Formats: sequence, structure tokens, C-alpha cells
Amino acid sequence: MKTIPVTCAIIYFENKILAVQRSETMKLPLKWEFPGGKIEKGESEIDCVKREVLEELNIHIEVKQRLTPVTHAYPDFKIELIPFTADYLSGELKLKEHADYVLLEKEELYTLDWAEADIPIVEEL
Repeated sequence: MKTIPVTCAIIYFENKILAVQRSETMKLPLKWEFPGGKIEKGESEIDCVKREVLEELNIHIEVKQRLTPVTHAYPDFKIELIPFTADYLSGELKLKEHADYVLLEKEELYTLDWAEADIPIVEEL
């Protein structure tokens, strides 16, 4: 099974962290995740995460730090999830693909039903 490289952003809005809920029509419906997406050919990891966040959420971010990547095999696909911490810069948050979003304190992140690949990232935070 081919591994799909995917980036995600742990976006800080001051002291709260953004989590987004997958829509009912997406793979892993209604699971929570950090926003991001697949790296396109010739695209850097940082360019990818900035582009995906802008496309999905209509906001600009400043990427800060790369965290430990997570490789996870779901039943029908395998991803390498490459997380970055980031700060919110500008834009009005608008959900274009996701069902919902929350801004939570770091300790509150455990209350969500996360996509399995995101769980080690929550734990690393």
C-alpha cells in the first residue's frame, strides 16, 4: 500500500488550538482532525500546509515548527501525517469542507473523537 504524504497544522488562536470536524461525506466521517491535506508534486511541506489551510478555512497562518510525523495505516489507505505548529495571521474562518470547528485549550483536546492518525499529535502536544 502506497503511503500518502499529508501535512496538517496545529493552529494557535492566541492560547487556543483549532480542531476541525470532517463532514459526513468525507472519509472518516465526523472524526476530528487538524486541518491540512495532501502534498502536491513539487510542493514543499510548508507551502502545502499553508495552501490547504487557506483553501479549506479561508485563513492565513505563520508556520512555526515541524513536529514528529505519524505514519498510520487505515483499512484502505496509508498516510504519513506531517504536523506543524502555526499561528493564525489573518482572514475570516470559513469552513469549506468540514462540518464544524472548535477552539480549545490544549488540555481540552482529549475530549474530541479524533481521526486515528491525529491522536499521536494530540499526545505530543
